[in-house]
Amino acid sequence: MKRRVTAVWNGTGLEGKGTLSSANNFFNQTPYSFKTRFENEDGKAGTNPEELIAAAHAGCFNMQLSFMIVAAGFTADELSTEATVSLDPVEGGFAISNITLDLHGKVSGMDEAKFIELANAAKAGCPVSKALSATPITLNVSFSA
Repeated sequence: MKRRVTAVWNGTGLEGKGTLSSANNFFNQTPYSFKTRFENEDGKAGTNPEELIAAAHAGCFNMQLSFMIVAAGFTADELSTEATVSLDPVEGGFAISNITLDLHGKVSGMDEAKFIELANAAKAGCPVSKALSATPITLNVSFSA
């Protein structure tokens, strides 16, 4: 399986602008720029690479955890994960310094210890976590049965 997104950029890094487009039109000329990356805290002016990494990680993690919960004989009532990707200045530019996954889960009939065990395994095993393994990933869990 391969997924593709096309990024087009025009102009300088500071003043230029770009768009992202995908075959399924999820991204359809979605804007990104220096301002959307570094100056637009609410994220309403466009997207940025770190937001896309956060979305991919949260989605992949939830799906991995869901499969693991089913394998344990349960069904998740709800898994809600907020992924926060931290981009920090370093010598020579910027670097992603850490990723935090804040998971809120509800699984009827499952105990909290089992849920935490599966959540940690999903964090280690989801394909996006594996791809981002050079970056520290923190998992915070809240659970209700």
